Amino acid sequence: MPSDLSRARAILAGDPGLTCVLVCGEEVITSRERGVAPLLELLDAGQDLAGFSLADKIIGRAAAFLVVKARLAAVWTSVLSHGAATLLAYHRIPYAFALRVEGIRNRSDTGPCPMESAVTTIEDVEAALAAIRETREKLRAAG
Repeated sequence: MPSDLSRARAILAGDPGLTCVLVCGEEVITSRERGVAPLLELLDAGQDLAGFSLADKIIGRAAAFLVVKARLAAVWTSVLSHGAATLLAYHRIPYAFALRVEGIRNRSDTGPCPMESAVTTIEDVEAALAAIRETREKLRAAG
């Protein structure tokens, strides 16, 4: 029987439109939203994600803070930032990746991801969550 992480990876690979797949036993949660939106929205809705395994397209430091906050069991991602790897290792969350990069770039590839920039110097999970929410609101207001 495949592990939750293996199942999440297989589901993600099987549908190119998916960006995020969470699996815990028989429960499967998928999303087509980009960035930190899937995890942030699940957390904000009060979804208990403890013990879920995550397969995601990109995990930067901001998303890694959400993984820690959600108490996920394991992570696989296509692209993992150095900062995310450090954070996940510190919190003893097993992770695997296809490509490790120094940092996550913004969607137009003109600079760093604004979410990544928002949490660069933050070490506290709750402070990071506040910075992520604040950055999301600024981006929504600007766009």
